[in-house]
Amino acid sequence: MYSKALLVLALSLLVAQCAAGPVGFILTYGACQTACNAAYVTCCTAAGTTAGTFTLGLGIPAALAGCSVIQGVCMAGCATAAAAAPTP
Repeated sequence: MYSKALLVLALSLLVAQCAAGPVGFILTYGACQTACNAAYVTCCTAAGTTAGTFTLGLGIPAALAGCSVIQGVCMAGCATAAAAAPTP
C-alpha cells in the first residue's frame, strides 16, 4: 500500500528535474501534487473508505491517518523539489 505512494513520489521527483522556467515550475508542481492526491485516493481506497468522507479525529483507523501523513510528506516533497529546480 505505502510502496505505491512512495513509487509515485519518486517518479514525480524525477519530473521536477526539468529546467523550463516559471511555466515548467507550475506544470511540474501541479503534476507532482496531482500524483500525491492520486496516491492518497488509492491509499484511502485500500484502507476501505473514500477520500474526503472522513475527518481526522480520535476514532480514525491508523491506516487512514497514515494515508494523510504520507500525502503531507509527498506534498512537502513537491514543494521542496519545485523550489530547488533551476530557473533560467
